[in-house]
Amino acid sequence: MPISMILLLVALAVISTVYFFLSFQKHSLGKGAEERAIDIRILDKQSVALPSPEQHEDPEEYWIYVQPLAGGPKREFQVGVHYYHALQPGDCGTLTYKGLQFLHFAKLQRVD
Repeated sequence: MPISMILLLVALAVISTVYFFLSFQKHSLGKGAEERAIDIRILDKQSVALPSPEQHEDPEEYWIYVQPLAGGPKREFQVGVHYYHALQPGDCGTLTYKGLQFLHFAKLQRVD
């Protein structure tokens, strides 16, 4: 096999590996993602105890599970303790996020 063919295969393998890792970071980890806002309904919330928290760290993680009002996949976001206690399942509002990172939630005010 000619050396040029081997070099071509190695170059293609390197390019495809780099492309895979860049795509993974962007789509799965949210790196380089733009800020977005969607109208959602909170489906559920959960607190998860950490096995060995640091000295000045909260002993629990707080999560909310949401679904867009316009339809779409359900998602989960880790939130701070204040958001966790302020939000209840069934609440609707505008969620602002960046990739996988929760940024803000503005609750819709009910007009009865």
